[in-house]
Amino acid sequence: MVNLKNALGADELTDKKVGLPRALLAEFLGTLLLNFFGCGAVATENVVAISLAFGLVVAGAIQGIGHVSGGHVNPAVTCGLVVIGKVPIIRGILYIVAQCAGAIAGSAILRALSADIMEPFLGVVRLSHGISPVQGFGVEFFLALILVLVVCGACDAAKPDSKGIAPLIIGLTVTVSHIVGIPRTGAGMNPARSLGSAVVMGIFDNHWVYWIGPIMGGIAGALIYVHAIGPAKQPEVPARTYASVATEEKERFEYIDSGRGGL
Repeated sequence: MVNLKNALGADELTDKKVGLPRALLAEFLGTLLLNFFGCGAVATENVVAISLAFGLVVAGAIQGIGHVSGGHVNPAVTCGLVVIGKVPIIRGILYIVAQCAGAIAGSAILRALSADIMEPFLGVVRLSHGISPVQGFGVEFFLALILVLVVCGACDAAKPDSKGIAPLIIGLTVTVSHIVGIPRTGAGMNPARSLGSAVVMGIFDNHWVYWIGPIMGGIAGALIYVHAIGPAKQPEVPARTYASVATEEKERFEYIDSGRGGL
């Protein structure tokens, strides 16, 4: 029962110290910015520019809100971390709600600030001509898989050296994924981001692909990192026995008594 309570994380709903409301606001803002800037770049009709826009805004969002919520800004990432026990279930569900709300808000603001003639370029994801729903599912699956795999590796607590550059590494992964995904599926790789554009524009063609694919891929990426690759290990500290400590103390006092040491 104790393990179940920890997995659910119900205590976070009443514990003010965990800062759940601030974390939910952070996830809301993160996905709002993602949809506004990332989808806003679609008007350039340049795959590289769009990919960089999404990658850089993800990196910026993680840098800005990561210390508050972890900077998921993606239900696929949240689901992956929930499955491996890094995030409580209730927090994960609330994160996804906040992410979806933020994405819808971001796309709504983008549409309100865009000319009517730009409506076809507001980031609605569609399968490219000749790409079947099953192929689209596969693309979205692998895009999310590599993303969550990289997130787990870059944010591994046993790798403190990568902490400072983790946002950039994750952002570059998003960029590369969009370069591959845009010509095929529009590169949703984020159910909330896809939902935001779909709701605002009222277009839900093959929308299940952009939920099931990324979520399954995110879960697979997290499980592969934990159970196949294995998380990084803390560097081992040489064991110190009582004898070695006693020898060091003896040598230190002898050094002081000889007049060569002092305070």
